Amino acid sequence: MMQLICVVVLMSVFFLFYYLPIGIRFHLQWLQGLMLNLLIFCFALFLTRQVDIRNDRVWFGTYLNDSSAIIVKLTEPPVEKAKSFKATATVQGFVYNGRIKNAKGKLLIYFSKEELSYLPAYGDHILITNGISEVKNAGNPGAFDYKRYLCFQQTFHQAFLKNGDYRLVKKTGGNPFYRFIFLARTTTIGTLQRYIRGDKKVTGIAEALLIGYKENLDKETVQEYSNTGVVHIIAISGMHLGLIYVVLVWIFSRVPLIKNSTVVKVALILTCLWLFSLLTGASASVLRSAVMFTCIITGKSFFKGGSMYNSLAASAFLLLCYDPFLLWDVGFQLSYCAVIGIVWLQKPFSDLLYIANKYRRKLWEMCTVTMAAQVLTLPVCLYYFHQFPTTFLFTNLFCVPLSTVVLFGEILLILLSFAGPIAAIIGKCVYILIWLMNFIVRTCNRLPFSVVENIYTDPFTTVLLYLFVISLISGLLYKKKKYLRFAAGSLIILAAFHGYEKIKVLQQKKIVIYQINRHTAIDFITGNTFAFYGDEACNKDAALYNYHLKPARIALQATDRKDDLNNLSRSGRIWQFYHKTILIIDSTVRFENTISKIKTDVLLIRGNPKLNLADITSAVRPAVVVIDGSNSLWKIGQWKKECEQLHLPCHIIPEKGAFILNANDQ
Repeated sequence: MMQLICVVVLMSVFFLFYYLPIGIRFHLQWLQGLMLNLLIFCFALFLTRQVDIRNDRVWFGTYLNDSSAIIVKLTEPPVEKAKSFKATATVQGFVYNGRIKNAKGKLLIYFSKEELSYLPAYGDHILITNGISEVKNAGNPGAFDYKRYLCFQQTFHQAFLKNGDYRLVKKTGGNPFYRFIFLARTTTIGTLQRYIRGDKKVTGIAEALLIGYKENLDKETVQEYSNTGVVHIIAISGMHLGLIYVVLVWIFSRVPLIKNSTVVKVALILTCLWLFSLLTGASASVLRSAVMFTCIITGKSFFKGGSMYNSLAASAFLLLCYDPFLLWDVGFQLSYCAVIGIVWLQKPFSDLLYIANKYRRKLWEMCTVTMAAQVLTLPVCLYYFHQFPTTFLFTNLFCVPLSTVVLFGEILLILLSFAGPIAAIIGKCVYILIWLMNFIVRTCNRLPFSVVENIYTDPFTTVLLYLFVISLISGLLYKKKKYLRFAAGSLIILAAFHGYEKIKVLQQKKIVIYQINRHTAIDFITGNTFAFYGDEACNKDAALYNYHLKPARIALQATDRKDDLNNLSRSGRIWQFYHKTILIIDSTVRFENTISKIKTDVLLIRGNPKLNLADITSAVRPAVVVIDGSNSLWKIGQWKKECEQLHLPCHIIPEKGAFILNANDQ
């Protein structure tokens, strides 16, 4: 309420200054600007606070404890995973002292496949009595901040449920509108799987390209698409709606009685776009693109003198008013950077070459669209993905037209699915086109230097890179020397900062014990080189490596692996790295009780050994006991209690994340 009062007061003051006489207002223009910026800032704070569910008095997280029981409603059908079924749910009530109190909130639910007696459906109300916990990150350096990602979606808790942890309270059909959307998505997936059969990699791409369903995507294939710069093809986005928009404009511009009525034509185009968005599952990225195109089409049709940038700004404003946390969504950032780049730079890039031939001209324009989009998305891509695909222009040149044909082929397949023989022929053609697209991507990915990896950037260098790119292009386009000077200054600062960071990297000496469930992984890092000890599967398994080890090594800028490092030695169970020692215990061991205890900086327990910490500490005096994720949870709990009884500092890696020891310290 206080935030609302502040906003109203600020708005009143602003409008008071705005309607002052012109002479006075001229002298107070700077104050008006200050008041406007302050008003916008306060309005943003107010919206952010209102959207954040944690500020709601009835948020269930405020009252949650170990004995809590909550009633939730499933907001989507459960999706099958390797060992569980995943679903999202909203909290309906909170059981307290035998009474049900109103509560709000969202949480992720995982239903274990082991001894699964009943799998709830969309709309069902279930009572959860156990298994609720806060969302946590793996805690490794540079790793994807999953907790932050879910926080922006107002999800702060998750529940891992086994048989007996929940029971059905009420069975409902859910919202008819959403039930229709889920039914449409299920029907579409079933149709695609029926007529596009064979290679699962092809079927997974077909599902992702049409409706954004990614559960059946092959991880290796996704990595190949990412490495070659065409991952946007399998993430249904503005490109898909843009293609449909172009076709709809072409159709309705040739239909009598419609082509001469702007209102009817716009209404039909927007209706078709929104129907496609809803029928393909109404995911956040699709709805975001639909809002963006709604503003663009409306502005272009009814405000012909208006700016495309104003239409983009209007759509961004509407989306951020609905959810301010969208600003930190990677898809949101990439979508708007790409569209702004195309609007700003596609025509200047196209005019660089004059090509008389019509078809060659179209081919060149396709290349310039890709280049224009890539220019403004490059800094963001480097920040989030730390790699640059060198073959992006070539792969986009072939894969974008192919994906366009595939998209309309799949739409035609869905429309004609009632005609079995015709649908089978269309499905076979779509299969061949997707197989060809996968072949092109796979071939390009295998080319030498197809992707530049391990590029380190942080928020500061990303901003500097944007300043350099925008200033350089503005200086070249508008012939302004001041922009070029600004670009040169940004580049000098960027180079100086990178030089400073490189000096810091060359001086680093660290021991990193990672958090990887059921595995042990340790990096001994000196400068930009590292030696690895642990389960080699962590380096060979693409999923484990890309999620845990690769981001950490990029963040620490340790990219050169060596099996033998200077100042790293091993004697039995003891590792010596500079002035630090690690005693690793991975099996049953007995120490003789001695007067002078063995001093070690780290006592690492891995691999579920049978041991008693009291016996070990009779001969060993560790500075800290570290227990990694290769141990079972019940043993971790037992050792944690022993550490508390012995007054030993303890770092539980599954709870606190990776353990990092600075070997520079004496």
